[in-house]
Amino acid sequence: MSVSVRPGTTDTRSDLAYRLSALAKIVELGPGRVDPALIAESGQLLLRAGDRLKLSGEHTVVALAGGTGSGKSSLFNRISGLELSPTGVRRPTTARTHACVWGLDGAGPLLDWLQVQWRHRFARASALDRGESQLHGLILLDLPDHDSIRAITDHEADRLIQVADLIVWVLDPQKYADAATHTKYVSELAGHEAVTVFALNQADRLAPEELAECVVDLSDLLKREGVQHPRIVPTSATTGRGVNSLKSVLAESVAQRRAAVQRLEADLNRLMGKLAKVMPAPEALAVQPTVDLARQEGLTDALCDAVGVPAVGEALENVYGVRSIDWVGWPYARWAARLRPDPLHSLRLGNLRDEIRAVTAASVSAQPAEVENAVQALADGLSSGMPEAWRNGVRDAARSQLGKLPEVLSGELAEIAPSLDRVPRWWWLLKIWQYLLVVLFVAGVGWAGAILLYGVFKIGRAPAELLGDVTTLPWLGLMIVSVLGLGLFSAIASRNFVVLGAGNEREQLEREMRRRISAVSKRMVVQPVEQELRRYNEFFAALTSARR
Repeated sequence: MSVSVRPGTTDTRSDLAYRLSALAKIVELGPGRVDPALIAESGQLLLRAGDRLKLSGEHTVVALAGGTGSGKSSLFNRISGLELSPTGVRRPTTARTHACVWGLDGAGPLLDWLQVQWRHRFARASALDRGESQLHGLILLDLPDHDSIRAITDHEADRLIQVADLIVWVLDPQKYADAATHTKYVSELAGHEAVTVFALNQADRLAPEELAECVVDLSDLLKREGVQHPRIVPTSATTGRGVNSLKSVLAESVAQRRAAVQRLEADLNRLMGKLAKVMPAPEALAVQPTVDLARQEGLTDALCDAVGVPAVGEALENVYGVRSIDWVGWPYARWAARLRPDPLHSLRLGNLRDEIRAVTAASVSAQPAEVENAVQALADGLSSGMPEAWRNGVRDAARSQLGKLPEVLSGELAEIAPSLDRVPRWWWLLKIWQYLLVVLFVAGVGWAGAILLYGVFKIGRAPAELLGDVTTLPWLGLMIVSVLGLGLFSAIASRNFVVLGAGNEREQLEREMRRRISAVSKRMVVQPVEQELRRYNEFFAALTSARR
């Protein structure tokens, strides 16, 4: 919501426009954090200010307000010099707003905005204005009685009291302390001294000492209600006493052409006073608009624990090591192990991929409370010291996607669940090498057996000379032992490489899982929180500007 200002405005009006722009920012950022009634009142002030600043700055709207019988209409006629507003005798009351304009050019749109009916608009012109040029630019309104029993006139009086540039409260000696005026209007408009005048009318009914006593008493009453420097002008619409003094006050306001801005400033100051009661001083409340790296790392650590990243990594490492036995272990040892009960059989190695995925998914879905605690801890740490409404805002922002967070984390981790049926190339090479040694061992044992049969025990003639040559038997024995030793050494070395590779695989998996969890936490937790922190800083920056 923006407030436009006419070209050629003064510095004061420009400053008001700057403050109103800040108020517009408060209205934009405040919902959910500020009392809705204050937001609505701020929006109404922005609309009223925008309308008034676009209309004639050469005219000053002065409203004569008062209760029934205060002589308001008579004073209006006396100031205007014409019988424009009807006055009553048995039951004096004003039903509709009457307007008298000194200088009609450019006043039409302003009177339309004030909703003054055409038949109740009057203009001072030609000879009638001689000697009153100082009032040029004055729009004088005779408002309906604010205490009228007719609801329509009461509403009209309330509306115009809210929008008039300057208000002249017409009070009479008998009812100047009337609660209907002071409680409903005067107390509410405390701080509007620059645009408020009190006319103690019907002064001709009082002796000089009685008038002086009434002025002092009225002044004390107004000060108690928050009007620090009340301007009181005793007047008499009947005799004309004090009317010129009141005209001088009006002429001064018209000449300065600042009443409209002063009224809006007073309204804005009053609104800022209300905000000050529910919002602390903004100067000491600025926060970092971003979540620092340490907190982000802390959130990632907590989420990693919540979804069981260490458990998944450990499962991968163990499964990796167990599965490698079928590929890089010494075949004879593996075959011998099959002759005894295998404690690893319960792992059901054929379904390990499904198991590791189940471990990952179960870790996420089984720990929603830990995920919530991690998010809550981040929000509490960042919002410490904030007003309660904004603390709740940070918490709500952090938890805005909490319902989907475990599911998203589960999906991310399922995508990188280890492919347990993947066989490294060096496992294949090592397995070929191991079975080549097995073949050599079997061939060596067979050769040695043939030499024993044909060369030692002479049970027949050897098919080939080498199968009966006893001199090669020691070398065959050495070869057989060497093959066994080489196979065992290969198995042990390969096992060490497998353990090292399993550790690397675990580190890579945990690093990738952490990277993905960090990305998810930034997208679903950190970014909404940072948006709320920026909103918080912008709100209090606007509040500081509007309070100037």
